[in-house]
Amino acid sequence: MLKLYNTLTRKIEEFKSLKPGKVGMYTCGPTVYDYTHIGHLRKYIGDDILKKVLRANGFEVHHVMNITDVGHLTSDEDSGDDKMEKGAKEQNRTVWEVAKFFEDYFFKSTNAVNIERADIVCRATEHIGAQVKLIKLLEKNGLTYITPHAVYFDTTKFPKYGQLSGQKLEDKKVGSRSDVFVDKAKKHSADFALWFFTVGHFKDHTMRWSSPWGEGFPGWHIECSAMSMEYLGESFDIHTGGIDHIGIHHENEIAQSEGATGKQFVKFWVHHDFLNLDKEKMSKSKKNFLRLEDIVGKSLPAGRQGFDPLALRYLYLTGHYRSEMAFSFESLTGAQSALNNLRDEIRLWDQPKEVVAQYWQRFLEAANDDLNIPKALAVLWELVKSEIPSSDKSATLLEMDKILGLGLEEYIGKKVEVPEEVQKLIDARENARKSRDFKRSDDLRKEIKKLGYEIEDNTSGYKIRKL
Repeated sequence: MLKLYNTLTRKIEEFKSLKPGKVGMYTCGPTVYDYTHIGHLRKYIGDDILKKVLRANGFEVHHVMNITDVGHLTSDEDSGDDKMEKGAKEQNRTVWEVAKFFEDYFFKSTNAVNIERADIVCRATEHIGAQVKLIKLLEKNGLTYITPHAVYFDTTKFPKYGQLSGQKLEDKKVGSRSDVFVDKAKKHSADFALWFFTVGHFKDHTMRWSSPWGEGFPGWHIECSAMSMEYLGESFDIHTGGIDHIGIHHENEIAQSEGATGKQFVKFWVHHDFLNLDKEKMSKSKKNFLRLEDIVGKSLPAGRQGFDPLALRYLYLTGHYRSEMAFSFESLTGAQSALNNLRDEIRLWDQPKEVVAQYWQRFLEAANDDLNIPKALAVLWELVKSEIPSSDKSATLLEMDKILGLGLEEYIGKKVEVPEEVQKLIDARENARKSRDFKRSDDLRKEIKKLGYEIEDNTSGYKIRKL
């Protein structure tokens, strides 16, 4: 029985889908104006784990993810510049070039850490008609007003505003810097833009479309409501995102969606906590972030070079999605070592036969307990160290890896075949070690690495690994 923490109710609940056996799941995707960083990847790996746990429980998952390529201002509270336009100016590219480049970069990064792509990837600029249609419905329902700068959602006319964050509207004061654009004609600081006009501050905005209210571009919040409902219906099962979206973006999504349809928008809200770097949230806006290539190219102790991208995935499996995680290269080194040890262990196993119910059920029970993957990972290691036949361990491990996504199948029973020239260097290095000629030993290790193999010393001798 799967249980998830629901931000909407602030408690862990048994998950039941709206339609038996089927799940509609929407995940907030990237705003493609800058590089995807490893903090983002933690959230998307978490989404990937959730989807795979749902499947392990017999659900058919229909997964939709958006690409925000217009309308997201530098402040989530509808102030500042459009992030896409700002990114284009900084990089001396067109907004369309920026969107394409960083979308491609996003998927290159997610592919590297084994994140399965959503069934539908929808771009905001390709769904302008759906957004206009939704705004018209909100206007018909008396929930909008117009200023010289934008069409706004009137939060005072939606009594349930604040239900997700728990913050009352009268207590919600949204602050903005004095040096960025702010529409002084807004009736309430929490009111949010549904459609910006290309006048005044935005008169030179590149991306613009016609609408019943005038030429302009959509606000960030309306995009997710329009696209999620187009593909998943007016009510669906799960919406995910980062915890920073709870108070504004997701609160606004609920207001405009339910204001338009009169139906509950989402049943379960699942939010992921931050990845911190130097005790601060990793953030593109603050420029304190690491990209995947910063990880892959990082020097390691003992002269080794670079981390496997899946070591990052393994590291994220060791922390609970609702807890902050502090990133360090020390912890990543530990994750790489654990992943290497796991791969080395299973190279000696026989091909899979029977899943061992005892271990699989314990693993799934942990995963079903609000995605307690650290506990599930502990069960996996119990399996690895157990005395059951390796063919049954193989079958059970592969079932677990359908959730973990570590790509372990390619290592089971695949002993490292070492070419003769490499073996000669390994033998020479062993002789150097025995004679305590450590400089010669290190030089040979480097030669071995140049040929695509890594040697790792241990108490019983050494292990050889193909890079």
